[in-house]
Amino acid sequence: MSFVRAACLLVAISAVAAAARAADRVDIVWPTPNPAWADGRPLADYVQHAGSGDAESGTFGGVRTGGTQFHEGIDMKCLARDRRGEPLDNVIAAMAGVVRHINASAGDSTYGRYIVLEHPDQTPAVYTLYAHFARFAPGLREGTVVTRGQVLGVMGHSSGGYSIPVDRAHLHFEIGLMVTRDFQAWYDRQKFGSRNDHGAWNGFNLMGVDPLEFLNAWRSHRVDTFQDYFSRLPAAVRVRIATHRVPDFVTRYPSLLTKPVPLGGVAGWEIRYNWTGVPFSWTPLGPAEIMGLPTDQPRLVAVDAAIVRRERSKSLAVSRRGGWAVGKDLEIVLQQLFGLR
Repeated sequence: MSFVRAACLLVAISAVAAAARAADRVDIVWPTPNPAWADGRPLADYVQHAGSGDAESGTFGGVRTGGTQFHEGIDMKCLARDRRGEPLDNVIAAMAGVVRHINASAGDSTYGRYIVLEHPDQTPAVYTLYAHFARFAPGLREGTVVTRGQVLGVMGHSSGGYSIPVDRAHLHFEIGLMVTRDFQAWYDRQKFGSRNDHGAWNGFNLMGVDPLEFLNAWRSHRVDTFQDYFSRLPAAVRVRIATHRVPDFVTRYPSLLTKPVPLGGVAGWEIRYNWTGVPFSWTPLGPAEIMGLPTDQPRLVAVDAAIVRRERSKSLAVSRRGGWAVGKDLEIVLQQLFGLR
């Protein structure tokens, strides 16, 4: 093959690959009318601070109380207000999806009035959560199919258990994964003393990733899909567990498997978790790979000490007698995933 022909073939292959990536690329929009993020303006133009005046306090992660308080989404700033200062901005669906949960009673959740959408067309099928509504759009019901950009309601400052000042009204927005469909069993074992009004779409069962990190990576074409994003997450800890259970998390998000589950079943799992405890990579193990591990007793096999020590708002691993033990936040996720007690 001549050099010219080879070069032309490479160009053609690259064009086909680029077209395939474009076809798979997530179709997502900022879920409020504020154009500041799309225009590349400063953070303070589109993120609502939490009272400190610093926009970072409205972003994702350990951004409050000196880095020890975890915030699982981003708080999107209001643009338009009425004469009383109440927000007028519409909240729109960031992607096409299905309404899975609507909480219409502000006092029933710290989210206030909130909606959860699931996005079955995405891989993995992430959820998005929209919180603190003033009111919802008419006609929305659980099971309603919505289009990207469809109005879900009007931004507000509703909440339960605390008060959001009207001048800090905002949309709390999350992207993430549901831990387990058997959430109620875990909830009942905790004896919280209060009823679960939200089924599997309770905030305790939703694990967010950094929406702004994803959106920025998507805008700059560093990732095209959620699968791209999850595959690039750094692992804070790696856990092995001897169990024959296949958590429903795996069956709902099979793209997070590193290899297929054997037809004969599994003897255990090796799971990688990011710094917030999202189990983003699953490897099924055979009997030889879990030899010596007690059944249903997870063991840390690798810890990125720099990540674990830096991120003080989450406890995934604690240093103990020269080694590492499972931290309380990681323990909760493992309980939910595997039904551990």
